[in-house]
Amino acid sequence: ISKHVVEFLRRYFDQYTDKEEVVLWMNTVGPYHNRQETYKYFSLPFCAGSKKTISHYHETLGEALQGVELEFSGLDIKFKEEVMQTTYCEIELDKAKRDAFVYAIKNHYWYQMYIDDLPIWGIVGEADENGEDHYLWTYKKLEIGFNGNRIVDVNLTSEGKVKLVPNTRIAMSYSVKWKKSDVKFEDRFDKYLDPSFFQHRIHWFSIFNSFMMVIFLVGLVSMILMRTLRKDYARYSKEEEMDDMDRDLGDEYGWKQVHGDVFRPSSHPLIFSSLIGSGCQIFSVSLIVIIVAIVEDLYTERGSMLSTAIFVYAATSPVNGYFGGSLYAKQGGRRWIKQMFIGAFMIPAMVCGTAFFINFIAIYYHASRAIPFGTMVAVCCICFFVILPLNLVGTILGRNLSGQPNFPCRVNAVPRPIPEKKWFMEPAVIVCLGGILPFGSIFIEMYFIFTSFWAYKIYYVYGFMMLVLVILCIVTVCVTIVCTYFLLNAEDYRWQWTSFLSAASTAVYVYMYSFYYYFFKTKMYGLFQTSFYFGYMAVFSTALGIMCGAVGYMGTSAFVRKIYTNVKID
Repeated sequence: ISKHVVEFLRRYFDQYTDKEEVVLWMNTVGPYHNRQETYKYFSLPFCAGSKKTISHYHETLGEALQGVELEFSGLDIKFKEEVMQTTYCEIELDKAKRDAFVYAIKNHYWYQMYIDDLPIWGIVGEADENGEDHYLWTYKKLEIGFNGNRIVDVNLTSEGKVKLVPNTRIAMSYSVKWKKSDVKFEDRFDKYLDPSFFQHRIHWFSIFNSFMMVIFLVGLVSMILMRTLRKDYARYSKEEEMDDMDRDLGDEYGWKQVHGDVFRPSSHPLIFSSLIGSGCQIFSVSLIVIIVAIVEDLYTERGSMLSTAIFVYAATSPVNGYFGGSLYAKQGGRRWIKQMFIGAFMIPAMVCGTAFFINFIAIYYHASRAIPFGTMVAVCCICFFVILPLNLVGTILGRNLSGQPNFPCRVNAVPRPIPEKKWFMEPAVIVCLGGILPFGSIFIEMYFIFTSFWAYKIYYVYGFMMLVLVILCIVTVCVTIVCTYFLLNAEDYRWQWTSFLSAASTAVYVYMYSFYYYFFKTKMYGLFQTSFYFGYMAVFSTALGIMCGAVGYMGTSAFVRKIYTNVKID
């Protein structure tokens, strides 16, 4: 019974008793400049300690997807028990093993370990100034800080530089020193954070700059549009007082002329409604995950951010079904089951398709990022047995509760011809220009997010991310409303796709920025890391574009409904 009590305390409260076993897990090894190109630690010809008895390690879904490969080091470490320098194994260095170590040293390989969920990094070895001789670090000097019965700090010093010579024996050794620490258990991850980077004046300035842009845009939209709309309403009211002869002779123009077509169903309503539903779901997932990350320090647990995102995405599937299904019903769609399937699997198919493609490259490289078959099956089960049923529930609710086409204007039977207009009023031009301002409001934050994901920084300023998300939504809505007003004023009623795509074009600018970041801000190289980078950046940019497009459309839809409700229509 006492053994089970000790295990319970250690597992759930991270508390140890004196001389209790402390496990040193070996995770992955890989080139410093390619963070995602990781391999199992023992894929290099390292040797393990003699201790074999260890309880089984259970990995989470997030850890499996992120390529966490924890293997027992075999080192005998006990809580508060110091270990002098001790040899734990010897490497028989033949030519093949030497070549493997030399390749790792040339490519700046370093490895990651864990003690009590605290990460430790160490470098494999180094070359001399001429690059001819290569040396392996053979001595792991561990210094572990404790506060009461909890581990709060771990440091590794690599010593014992040994030249790599074929057909020799290299002794690997370690030592453990315990020291009291004043660091609180709740604050033990603070040493891994980088406040000087994330809370730099540029970061604060970018938030302030984006905030001023929001004030400017909201003021511009409210002042110009309200003033212009007031003039439009006054002109239209004056026209109502004219008799039929004067009205025929008058020069009628503006957005009122398309009142019979403005609520006409968009082209390809099935795809359009699926995109809007998916965008609403991505927005809700982003909002909830950021709030959870602010409340709970998700960065302290391996894979917890990804696991949380997957769970929240599955749980918010009714949002996708509700908005997509109701919009499809309003537009007179009849193949609602097909729409539901497309809406439910659009994002998962894009993510899984990219992941499986990169997975083939990871398998070829024998990288730890190769997703196990069991994990693939688990993700597919989530899609079919959680996401799809919840999406069905949302679709049925959306169709029944808000699927009636209660538009303020009647839709004409025959579409009105679209008059010619200036080149800059064409939907294609509006779409290209629409994403510039939303991208301008977030591109500094993109740098910090990219750096935390593709480099060795832990992103923790989720309050900033929440502010940027709010700013992005406001800027997107303002820009799409202005674009739509100009389009309707040019008597072009194709506003649904224009509002969506003009907001979604932000993704194109983000993806273009990712090229700049790759070539000028990183030192990544190789097929695996390059395909991983551009593959997942394409997924990120597409998801961001769909979210922005949905937000822009929802805001514009409310604006269009409002202006046509307030004008008298014959």
